[in-house]
Amino acid sequence: MAVHLFVPRETRLHEKRVALVPAVVAKLEKLGIHCTLQPGAGEHARIPDSLYQQAGVQIGLADSERTRLFFRVQPPSLEDIEQIPAGSVLCCFVYAHREPAIVRALRDRQITCLAMELVPRITRAQAMDALSSQAALAGYYAALLAATSLNRILPMMTTAVGSLRPARILVMGAGVAGLQALATARRLGAMTEGYDVRPEVKEQVESVGAKFVDTGVSASGLGGYARELTAEEQARVAEVLTRHIQQADAVITTAAIPGRPSPKIISEAQIMGMKAGAVIIDLAAEGGGNTPLTQPGDTVEVGPATIVAPLNIPSHLAEHASELYARNLLALAPLLVRDGELAPDWEDEILAGALLTHEGRIINDTARKAVETGE
Repeated sequence: MAVHLFVPRETRLHEKRVALVPAVVAKLEKLGIHCTLQPGAGEHARIPDSLYQQAGVQIGLADSERTRLFFRVQPPSLEDIEQIPAGSVLCCFVYAHREPAIVRALRDRQITCLAMELVPRITRAQAMDALSSQAALAGYYAALLAATSLNRILPMMTTAVGSLRPARILVMGAGVAGLQALATARRLGAMTEGYDVRPEVKEQVESVGAKFVDTGVSASGLGGYARELTAEEQARVAEVLTRHIQQADAVITTAAIPGRPSPKIISEAQIMGMKAGAVIIDLAAEGGGNTPLTQPGDTVEVGPATIVAPLNIPSHLAEHASELYARNLLALAPLLVRDGELAPDWEDEILAGALLTHEGRIINDTARKAVETGE
């Protein structure tokens, strides 16, 4: 017996990733999973069908009689959902608050959906944490964007006519993306500072060679995320941060709260006081951005500064982003498949935490409230 897995070509605009790479196929086969890939699904990640075929993947369409496991990056369209057999298991990013119609369709179609953004951030689930794997790439890319968006170089350089001082980069938010941005900027030769409302991350910031900006305000939250600051706390933080923001050549912001708009952690007044030619790389553009002047998906000049707000950054690094995401799904697969049978243990804390829809119900409380209020 074998569980038949289908991986389709992504259809969302600008999405270049794919949920399966040749390197994980043999390990999936050992679990009793037979892989089928839609033709051309990996071409935007520069992975041709021939490489999949060499790894043992069948190139074709899903077998409606046998396929019951589906891996994707982005959520399926309403039309795609109609083609997924009832009772199937689907693993992908969803973000229910952005996709209420999709969640309702998954529920009504009796599709079991594991939302990858809901995988619990616990030690046992680290290898399945797709948010972290993709955020690491986003942080790396943010440092490169800062380097290429500035009208100056990052490292100190000594020439025959004198020396150029290194650029100063401030990273706001010391999660996975922020720490990777700090590490990359440091490797590129910049002077780096890191700020986070969670003071316990000070050692992590310093471990990548950056100076920690301590404002005296803690906003440690549940599940590894920072909670949103109160207005009073924001004012206290702003007083300390303004000096660092306005001394920086580039500021990288990474503050995001799943299921909610991105907090505004840099004010218009702070931006207007920045150095001429300064750059803000806003990694929270998917949630509206970390500044009131951010234009998600665009680069805008505001006063002395330029705000760069890219969307879906991991897709810009599609080859490695696909590889890491496919490994996340590979790590999840043993919880879904046993002895060549699709047999998830829904009592398992990882599966229970990631479960979005199941047996005609929206399981996740937050998602259910977000979706059902609009019905």
